[in-house]
Amino acid sequence: MYGNTNQMTLTQARQEASTIFLAKVFNWMAIGLGLTGVVAYFAAESGIAMQIAASPLFMILILAELGMVFYLSARVDKIQASTATGLFVGYAVVNGLTLSTIFLAYTRSSIAGTFFITAGMFGAMAIYGLVTKRNLSGLGSFLFMGLIGIIIASLVNMFFKSSAMSWVISMAGVLIFTGLTAYDVQRIKTIGEQGIMGQGEEAIKKGSIMGALTLYLDFINLFLMLLRFFGGSRD
Repeated sequence: MYGNTNQMTLTQARQEASTIFLAKVFNWMAIGLGLTGVVAYFAAESGIAMQIAASPLFMILILAELGMVFYLSARVDKIQASTATGLFVGYAVVNGLTLSTIFLAYTRSSIAGTFFITAGMFGAMAIYGLVTKRNLSGLGSFLFMGLIGIIIASLVNMFFKSSAMSWVISMAGVLIFTGLTAYDVQRIKTIGEQGIMGQGEEAIKKGSIMGALTLYLDFINLFLMLLRFFGGSRD
């Protein structure tokens, strides 16, 4: 009886720790999305978006984003939590500048509508990742290979400029990023259950930032893929 009670107490403690960790991750994700949205809107309203689209600055910003993501992913164990936080916030701001250019191509109402569709799909898959008893680790490997595939296909299509291929890539991207959302949420939940909350404030902060970055990227990429289907052209 005492053994069962101790086991239940341990399980409950792990669940509570995981819930707290997930809350931190989602809070940082929300902060990142909020910053991106605010920066994108004001850059579009002020005319900065048009300047970005019409100059090499767009590619410079894209390269800066890639650099920050790769550096943060590779060096997170060696840098301070404050540095990781700064890089995440900086990435959200820079991404807001690049995303401001979508206001030049799509109507504001379709962008807002697609955002809410994305939020609904993301929320549904996040809940699935939290409650399912199925181990999604095998699915994660398959989805990662699919992600590599659409990146390669997108690079190839930059030369062919095929609208049919673009639609296929977008459809595959929607499926891949919805699946990755469930996989990543389950993975972050597992990290919380495995004791990160007992590893000190630095580890907790860096873990929550990396989790937030992962989910942020899932959300943004899902949004961009869906925008190709639901975005109303300004032309």
